[in-house]
Amino acid sequence: MKYDVLVLGAGMVGVSSALHLQARGRSVVLFDRQAAGLETSFGNAGIIQREAVRPYAFPRALSVIAGAATNRRLDVRYHAAALRHVAGPLLRYFNHSASTPYARIAADYASMIAMSIDTHAELIRAAQAESLVKKQGWLMLMRSEKNLAAAFAEADLLHRENGVNHRKLNRAELAALEPGIAKDQLAGAVHWTDPWTLRSPGELVQAYAALFMQRGGEMRLGDALSLEKQAEGWQVRTQSGETVTAKEVVIALGPWTTRLTERFGFAPPMFVKRGYHMHYAALPDRKLAHWVLDEERGYLVAPMKDGLRLTTGAELALLDSPSTPTQLRDAEPVARDLLPLGDRVDAAPWKGARPCMPDMKPVIGSVPGVEGMWCAFGHGHQGFTLGPATGELLAALMTGETPHIDMQPFSPARRF
Repeated sequence: MKYDVLVLGAGMVGVSSALHLQARGRSVVLFDRQAAGLETSFGNAGIIQREAVRPYAFPRALSVIAGAATNRRLDVRYHAAALRHVAGPLLRYFNHSASTPYARIAADYASMIAMSIDTHAELIRAAQAESLVKKQGWLMLMRSEKNLAAAFAEADLLHRENGVNHRKLNRAELAALEPGIAKDQLAGAVHWTDPWTLRSPGELVQAYAALFMQRGGEMRLGDALSLEKQAEGWQVRTQSGETVTAKEVVIALGPWTTRLTERFGFAPPMFVKRGYHMHYAALPDRKLAHWVLDEERGYLVAPMKDGLRLTTGAELALLDSPSTPTQLRDAEPVARDLLPLGDRVDAAPWKGARPCMPDMKPVIGSVPGVEGMWCAFGHGHQGFTLGPATGELLAALMTGETPHIDMQPFSPARRF
């Protein structure tokens, strides 16, 4: 069972990388501890965020930082016990978020985001997954006139500089578009019109994985931490005890990536932002057609296949620490007061983790000093959006092609 490439991780990034390597004539085996699309790629908001040309920066305003320190905000919470472990990466994150370095970072980041719709569209067509997709954009709801004006100005700037399209909605226009929202609490909204939304993001990953296997690819289950360097490449063992070997390996394990790469001397300062979701039944007399973000409160509600999915902001915690869905608990009554949420559908909240880098950019390329090892991780909030773009760019690097964009800003050898 020898292949050209072993891809560890069957989330959006790993599956997309396997597909693009396969398209370039490589024999590829996809390897994970469970079926495709059941980890971080399963629980996200389900948006291909073409508008997200600027990564989430660390807040610079003292009022926001002071508010977060109380651990009562809906958009961000933290575990006090985790702070000593993540203090170093968070300080770097804070420094990278200053205006001058952030401007450079955002320019690099935007070059990848610009590829997001086109690279997904190619795979969606090939996987015949159009039924999962809505091409209607999403709504950023604003509660105050002051913040609505600022949001409109920011949207105009993104249109001028990055070609991001939007509509400006006042209260009456928003009510006409989404009559099920309690309009009296809102001043209006920005309707981002370019993004696509997915009614089941995990199913899209599974559709891509099915396409990979239809094209002759193989998937095996096992523990990625069993990876060993061999004289002629790399080796892992499946759950059944079989040996799988390949000339090269791609590490695309999301928040678990550095647990493996540190064994080979590569341990960049990654940290995680955990998130939760819960599904709710729709109310029969009130509908919700669009994905909506309550920007000033910090939660998102998406009308998905399994119900209305309420997703939370960021929880700074250790990856494996116990679940603490207090953001979800506190956001639920706020969301109920604004949106048509019925009874809870899920037995328990879902929890996942976003792999984040201090400079807010993904890590894509060859692992320094380790022959035949490549990586693709650290996408923060946008792994689902950037998976196919990452796969295309990584496959180009691995096969000697010239990537569509400059890849130096995303190099594993960069300073974080």
